[in-house]
Amino acid sequence: EFAAAGKDDLPVRFLLSHSSGLPGWEQPIEMNDLYDWERSTALLAAQQPWWEPGTASGYHAVTFGQLIGEVIRRITGRSLGRFFRDEVAAPLGADFHIGLGAEHEPRLGEMVAPAQAPDAMTDMLKRVMTNPRGWSPGVSRERAYRAAEVPGANGHGNARAVARVAAALASGGALDGVRLLPERFFDAVLEEQIYGQDLVLGLPIRWGLGVGLPSKEMPLPSPRSFYWGGWGGSFCLVDLDAKIACAYVMNKMSHTTMGDRRGLDLVAAVYASL
Repeated sequence: EFAAAGKDDLPVRFLLSHSSGLPGWEQPIEMNDLYDWERSTALLAAQQPWWEPGTASGYHAVTFGQLIGEVIRRITGRSLGRFFRDEVAAPLGADFHIGLGAEHEPRLGEMVAPAQAPDAMTDMLKRVMTNPRGWSPGVSRERAYRAAEVPGANGHGNARAVARVAAALASGGALDGVRLLPERFFDAVLEEQIYGQDLVLGLPIRWGLGVGLPSKEMPLPSPRSFYWGGWGGSFCLVDLDAKIACAYVMNKMSHTTMGDRRGLDLVAAVYASL
C-alpha cells in the first residue's frame, strides 16, 4: 500500500532520517483519526511526499511513530507499543510505556503548557502541528490520548526509564545481561544520512538512523555520540566512547522549539564532573 504516489522505491532509511517527505498528514484529520492506527497509517501510505524523498529532511514530529511502527507491525505482527514492551522495556525493567494502561493513571504528572507563545515556527511546522485539529498540550490529559499508541508523541515514562534504555545503547547494545542490539549496529546508526536545513524545524540538522549526530551547530562530547529531544524540552544523549547516557524529562514545557537549556545544562554538568 505504501508504494502509492511514487513511493515504491522509498527506502526505510528515509523514514528513519526524516527525509521521506511525510512529516504530516495532507488530509485534515481529527484526534480520533490519530488514535486509529489503521486509518492514520493508511492515509500516510496513500499520500504523496511533500518534497522529493531523500533530498532534504523535515522532522516527522508525529508521523515518525506511525511510519516506523507500521514497518515493525508488518514484520513482527506486533504494534510498536507491544514490541517495545516485550523487547525493550520489560527485559530492561524500564518504566516506559507506549500506550498507557489505566492502572498507571494515578502516577502521572500532568503536562503544563508553556507560559509564553512558542518561538517563531516555519510554515511547514505550523502545518504539521495544526493537523490533527485540536492538537495541544491539554490533549495529553485525556484518557484516549494516553491509551492510544502514538509512538512519535505519547510515550509515558520518567528520566530514569529513558536513561536506562539509553544506557543499553551507550554500552554497545547490552546492559545487565540483556542485549538489545549487536555492537556492529552502531556503525550504521552513526552513518550520516542527510545534513542540511531541516524543512520543518528551520535549523540545520545532521541525521543518522533515527538520531541527531554531532555537527558544528550541535557539538557533542565525542564523534560517537547521538541525541534527540521531545516537545517541551526533554532531551537524551548517548555517548558510545564514554559509555554515558543522560536523560532529562519535564512536565513544565518550554516555549522553545529546540535547545532547551534545562536539559543541556544538566548534560554539561555531568561531563564537567568527569
